[in-house]
Amino acid sequence: MKNLMSTNIYDVTDEILICGKCVEQVQPDGYKKLLDMYPNIYGVCLEETHMNMIVSKITAMISTGKVKKIILVTVDGSPHCVQLHYIKKEILRRITNFDYQIINYVIVDNNLIEIDSDIISLSKNLSNLQGKIKI
Repeated sequence: MKNLMSTNIYDVTDEILICGKCVEQVQPDGYKKLLDMYPNIYGVCLEETHMNMIVSKITAMISTGKVKKIILVTVDGSPHCVQLHYIKKEILRRITNFDYQIINYVIVDNNLIEIDSDIISLSKNLSNLQGKIKI
């Protein structure tokens, strides 16, 4: 796993996977599956690095024109890692003139589960979520 924040923005390929650094330790079999699918994995820890810095780094990578697909992967249930999923919307706001795709996954029991953008948005808006749940 390469360190996202210390990687040169030109040292990318068309598909990059960015995951929480803890994925390798917390979900080792799931991480091995990721390596089989995407050998170009970058790690970042949202406890160490503010998400705005990560957004800047990823947008700079996209602006090179090399990146066509970004896969964001975290463990499920981490209040820090969930921020990595919020980055998608921030990137899409900033870069509109390049052709690229961003996909979100969480790993549960060493299996990848794709997370829809609407679910991510809902998780940021607690008042909307409260209105959808009857207690």
